Amino acid sequence: MGRGGRSGYAHCMFRAARPDDLAQIIRLYRQLNPDDPVLDDDSGAAVFRQILGSPGLHLFVLELDGAVVASTYLNVIPNLSRSASPYAVIENVVVEETRRGTGLGRQIMADTLQAAWDAGCYKAMLMTGSRNPATHGFYRACGFSPDVKTAYLARPPS
Repeated sequence: MGRGGRSGYAHCMFRAARPDDLAQIIRLYRQLNPDDPVLDDDSGAAVFRQILGSPGLHLFVLELDGAVVASTYLNVIPNLSRSASPYAVIENVVVEETRRGTGLGRQIMADTLQAAWDAGCYKAMLMTGSRNPATHGFYRACGFSPDVKTAYLARPPS
């Protein structure tokens, strides 16, 4: 899988993450969640290998001139309703902070949604914890609606 060029960047490639992308993806995730603890053992690498090896889990990157500049995580989930059509959950959408507002986010979201539709998903969902109106505007511009369903979140007791 590789699509490229929609953002206007000549050497921009949408592709599945590879084992050698881990450090660049972790760098992007630090921008997404700077307060997350740094994993100093091999647990991050082990989870990364598990994601890459699991059917239905798709970690995508947008590569520009050899550097990973954006990432999304698409989970295609089997389903018994809706004619047994799967649905998608998109997580960890992040664009390199110095390149935000350049079209890379729209490109990776369009390609991620296309991957969901290619997998037969009847819907794609995501949640954001952002209160920034620009973030919500971005997701609306990518085709998501906040008015169709209500999301709830539970966390384990502390």
